[in-house]
Amino acid sequence: MAMVQRVLDKLDRRTRGVALTMGGMGALLTGSKASALGMFTQGVRDIEAEWRVAHPDFEGGVRERWRLAIDFYEATHQDPTNRKLHVVGIPIIVGGATGLLIWPRYTPPWFLSAGAFVGGWALNFVGHGIFEKNAPAFADDPLSFIAGPIWDVVRLRRWLARAPATEAQAA
Repeated sequence: MAMVQRVLDKLDRRTRGVALTMGGMGALLTGSKASALGMFTQGVRDIEAEWRVAHPDFEGGVRERWRLAIDFYEATHQDPTNRKLHVVGIPIIVGGATGLLIWPRYTPPWFLSAGAFVGGWALNFVGHGIFEKNAPAFADDPLSFIAGPIWDVVRLRRWLARAPATEAQAA
């Protein structure tokens, strides 16, 4: 652990934050729930601190910070295929993470959750790497971990509201 700490200490705060956040997600896949949550939380804190350094004029409250997070998330998710992959992948990630946290490690439901977690992230990374050609939004704005699922739910609701009624619904 001391060697890992020495490496982390040499990184700038944003890079360390991203490394800790991703490390926390990796630790979750080993069944180390407390370590995973601790690393993830510290990573998010570091990324948020760097966001605030990059936005020195920001003086708004929670509502304004949230608006900026949503605007940033939308700006970094313009490709239609990436958006579709996120609408599928993010709920799978959330479900997988929930399962990894609630099920005893190395049980059949835990392994199923681990597969879902990895599969959901794979869809998102394919979306960013192949279609969007940018890094996931959380690397620059940690609120993207919350903004992403909410943004996707809002988009899905809008899409469903515009979907034509089926014959059964029309009858």
